[in-house]
Amino acid sequence: MTQTATAAPAWQQAIFKVLKENNIRQIAYVPDAGHAHVIRSAQADPDIHDIVLTTEEEGVAIASGAWLGGQRAALLMQSSGVGNCVNMFSLLRSCNFPFLTLVTMRGEYAEFNPWQGPMGQTTQRALELMGITVMRASKPEDVEEIVSAAVDAVFLAGEQVAVLLSQSLIGRKKWERK
Repeated sequence: MTQTATAAPAWQQAIFKVLKENNIRQIAYVPDAGHAHVIRSAQADPDIHDIVLTTEEEGVAIASGAWLGGQRAALLMQSSGVGNCVNMFSLLRSCNFPFLTLVTMRGEYAEFNPWQGPMGQTTQRALELMGITVMRASKPEDVEEIVSAAVDAVFLAGEQVAVLLSQSLIGRKKWERK
């Protein structure tokens, strides 16, 4: 099965714009269709180091190391990856590192895969239990402002913030059989 390709929506373009304007120099990710535009843009930008992860919790360490090295980083992941990171989130609390993650949600709007439901339904609570502030973007016109507010909270106030990008932003997945 393959997913049909479409042009990047304005809200995805706005995310990269905010990251770029706020001097995010490292973007770590596990490949994800919801983050595809930001990933491609980071790969094409010589000022940004894109880092493909084998598992999401590596991104927590990368973001922490980037901060220690004087750079700003963002972790891109899907809601299922939040469960993989719970242990590593203790690093953020113990060391009080600023942390920004953008999370594309699954297990919500029009989900076809029942395996995505349990983590998708508990993502926000899991993040909050680990002391991470959660902001949610559900409307395309709100994404830029919410991501910008999250960047300020992280890199100006030293917080740990997750922006949840609602599955309704991405829309229904269109799968075709070959």
